[in-house]
Amino acid sequence: MTRIVVDAMGSDNFPGPDVEGAVMAAREYGVEVILVGDEEKVKPVLDKQDLQGLKVRLVHAPEMLTMNDKGMALALKARRANAKNSMAVGIDLVKNGEADVFVTAGNTGACVATSYFRLGTIPGVDLPALVGPFPTATGTCLVLDIGANPNCKPINLQQFAIMGSVYAEKVRGIKDPRIGMIANGEEAGKGNDLVKESYPLLEAAKINFIGNVEGKEIFNGHADVAVTDGFTGNVFLKATEAVAKLLIDKIREIIKGGNLPTKVGGALVKPALGSLKQMLDPSQEGAAPLLGVNGLVFIGHGRSDAIAIQNSVRVAKIAAEAKVLDAMKSAIEESLKK
Repeated sequence: MTRIVVDAMGSDNFPGPDVEGAVMAAREYGVEVILVGDEEKVKPVLDKQDLQGLKVRLVHAPEMLTMNDKGMALALKARRANAKNSMAVGIDLVKNGEADVFVTAGNTGACVATSYFRLGTIPGVDLPALVGPFPTATGTCLVLDIGANPNCKPINLQQFAIMGSVYAEKVRGIKDPRIGMIANGEEAGKGNDLVKESYPLLEAAKINFIGNVEGKEIFNGHADVAVTDGFTGNVFLKATEAVAKLLIDKIREIIKGGNLPTKVGGALVKPALGSLKQMLDPSQEGAAPLLGVNGLVFIGHGRSDAIAIQNSVRVAKIAAEAKVLDAMKSAIEESLKK
């Protein structure tokens, strides 16, 4: 049985969504769930759940990391040997082999730092990368890094590409995934110094590298994986989310304020709009994997509800059972051979 740690202190409205979603996942996917968090706050919510036949337990972690934890203070909390915050306690369960995956909807920076300091990185990987799935005309494109590391070197993008390729194949089921690099033009000579210097490294990697891809090509479905630095990826992510929300809101506004034919037409397309909203809803994916650390870690939105937490556990289960961490280690090791 796959053992999944869920940070009960992660979401903006903790511990309700975190506990409820974790229990739903235990029931739906047959996984063992280990909740970590302040027992005084988590146990009353857990006691209200129907746990009959489920493997769900609580590990006490009296402290938590928040958006206020930054810089050196965060680094110290993330690496302290006897840390008692829910992220450190949960990640240590994975490190010590007591669990297979850690899932949180907490502070992304805090989780990246805690994972980096407590798990270390895969041999041959310098920096971890956060992966985000973007809807396209033909399915999904995985973009990494979407915010773990704003400053990257060419070797980092090569490592991201290899890890993204493995994840796309093992977890998303894409055979020989097409790997692109985000740039302002398709030609090999386009882009800033990072993109230009990374190009030959991605060409040399043992992946299906298709060259540079522009933003529009990602949404057209030209690539299965697109690599970039964390600064560009995070801007891309937030701009995409904002545009998607704007479009949905504007369509609703036009229908609501329109004449009778417009409102009738709006009623007819309502199911289609519902499907579109669902496709653009981050909660359907649940959480993004943090690739490169020496353990499986998934990070969700702070505004995650119970459904989002449940889906986070679902994706984490798939990754664990596909042995994606072992596959990435092998792929990175192979890439280092001359």
